[in-house]
Amino acid sequence: MLLVLCIDLDDDIGRKTGIETPVVGRQHVEDAAVEFATADPEDSDLNVLFEGLHIYDDLQEDGETVEIAAITGLEGSDVAANRAVGEELDEVLARLSTGEDVRALLVTDGAQDESVVPVIRSRVRIDGVRRVVVRQAQDLESMYYTIKQVLNDPETRGTILIPLGIVLLIYPLAVLADLLGMQGDMFGLASGLVGLYLLSRGLGLEDRVDGAIDRVLSGLYAGRVTLVTYLVAGVLFLIGSATGYQTLETVQADGTPLDILEVIAAVISGAIPWFAAAGVTSSLGRVTDEYLSGRFEWRYLNAPFYVLAIAGILHAVSVYFLGYDYADLSYLALMLTAGTLLGLASTLAFAVAESRLGKRGKPA
Repeated sequence: MLLVLCIDLDDDIGRKTGIETPVVGRQHVEDAAVEFATADPEDSDLNVLFEGLHIYDDLQEDGETVEIAAITGLEGSDVAANRAVGEELDEVLARLSTGEDVRALLVTDGAQDESVVPVIRSRVRIDGVRRVVVRQAQDLESMYYTIKQVLNDPETRGTILIPLGIVLLIYPLAVLADLLGMQGDMFGLASGLVGLYLLSRGLGLEDRVDGAIDRVLSGLYAGRVTLVTYLVAGVLFLIGSATGYQTLETVQADGTPLDILEVIAAVISGAIPWFAAAGVTSSLGRVTDEYLSGRFEWRYLNAPFYVLAIAGILHAVSVYFLGYDYADLSYLALMLTAGTLLGLASTLAFAVAESRLGKRGKPA
């Protein structure tokens, strides 16, 4: 038996007419097509139903044992739609109740509906696929679907869009390379924007940006302290970076050339107090959120003490390399010991507190 399957992947038939699917049998499919045409005569899925009826009639005239059915998926997710098509096909096959070998001829309205072919092939042998598209729109639809697949496929994005984006960025980068000595024109600006867009699509940055925005919004509505503390920590980090650079300029003011270790030490010595403040601020915000959400554990309080210990050690090492008067070997040994003891003391203290007082329970 040959089964003519009319595919409607996004369930336009069910959504626009209220007809329950799958629809099996010529008369039922014809009734569904007429009702669908009345509801939306411009929908391309309507052509699929009438083409299926046309194929059914031709095959019957040729003496072929044939049946027709219309099956639908779901609007939105392609995975859920394919799964729904598979379930409806199982129902159709169960209704046929024939001992003959069933083969399928698929009728679709474009390349997107044909993505369900593997699902159908896993249940029944496919003799062919008939695509029914309005003639004026066939090439346009194929081009649209191809572009959509390119933009959504991670492998294709990485191999095509990223190099293309880099090529488009060459000109604006060449303009900016003159350090404002040459002003770019509109072509450079346009190509730069297109290049940035293609790079963002190729790297999937839009999903990450959307996820970050969703987390920020959910944090605002949930009253998360980390939104404020992370912002403050970021400002402190920027101030620390600027302070480190100023310290380096101060050390170089006497004209004495510095080696790479002394340059790093100068930057660290000026920036580390601000970096430590940023670390303590962000860690305290995280601890507060963990406590409010019921996931608090005593060992989380180690974070600010570890930050202070590491900051003290780095500052002592940096000023020792710079040769400050107070930063002799004894001072370095003292700060290394103090940082180690601070880390050990906090670890032991909070471990004992957790063993005796227990963890804060999660909310019911």
